[in-house]
Amino acid sequence: MRVSLRHFRFFVAVAETGQVSKAAAALFTSQPAVTEAIKTLETDMGVKLFNRSPKGVTLTYEGAIFLQHAQTVLAAAVDAMLAPQQVQRDMAGQMTLACTHTVAGYFVTPLLSRFRRIFPGIEVNLVEFERPEIERRVLSGEVDLAVCLLSPLESGDRIETELLVRSKRRLWLPANHALLERKSISLRDIQAEPYIMLAVDDAEETTLSYFRNAGLEPNVVFRTTSMEAIRNVVAEGFGVTVLSDMVYRPWSLDGIRLAAAAISDTVPSMDIGLVWSRSAGLSRDAKVFVDVCRSGSGILGGIVYDEPQ
Repeated sequence: MRVSLRHFRFFVAVAETGQVSKAAAALFTSQPAVTEAIKTLETDMGVKLFNRSPKGVTLTYEGAIFLQHAQTVLAAAVDAMLAPQQVQRDMAGQMTLACTHTVAGYFVTPLLSRFRRIFPGIEVNLVEFERPEIERRVLSGEVDLAVCLLSPLESGDRIETELLVRSKRRLWLPANHALLERKSISLRDIQAEPYIMLAVDDAEETTLSYFRNAGLEPNVVFRTTSMEAIRNVVAEGFGVTVLSDMVYRPWSLDGIRLAAAAISDTVPSMDIGLVWSRSAGLSRDAKVFVDVCRSGSGILGGIVYDEPQ
């Protein structure tokens, strides 16, 4: 087998950006090198990992399964590089880490697992709150550190923030939807479709904001706090939605495919990062957690998600 960590990195980059050219740019390498790495993986495993189209690439079912394992392998490699540098692995302590609903489900768990492997003696008390409550508790000292959506934050210069992931928002729609045949899709095009609204964290507020900034209003036919419900109803053709690539999966729980497409109008990304009190600063244990996040929060070093052109 000719596969190395380099092949895994190239595969994850293509999966997360949706385009070979953008993956190559993010990894500071050439497009032919990325293409050859993907070809090697597909040949050695005997499966097709991507569906190709003029707009970019999307994961096959086999590719989606492999992506989860590839990300785990790369995270383990980061752990291995960090471990010899942690001369205080026997450090003992505790900290309270807050997160929002979406972050708890899609982002924070790998960070916690990595931290616990490197610093098993530091106990992390994980709590989930809405973003305004997280800000209040960070400022009051009840929470040492938070991982949450960075926009909109209301505490201004009283808090410190550090971006970990910027995830592009795209249109989710059934795999056979007519809009996929268009060269570009605008918010006005989306307004004409039945809209499925995610009503958790700040998703609804953010969605209404960018539609209304464009002088539009989404035709909301269903609101839900369940991401899996959104995938199911979109895949079944009951409507469309706009959500970030971080929470996108190409298959519903029932195994029905859904697609994601770029939006021509300006739509803000979903930014996730660290939040702590400026006046209180970081405790020793929180600082160690921040260092681990910085070293391994994203495979592409900041360019984590982007849309295919």
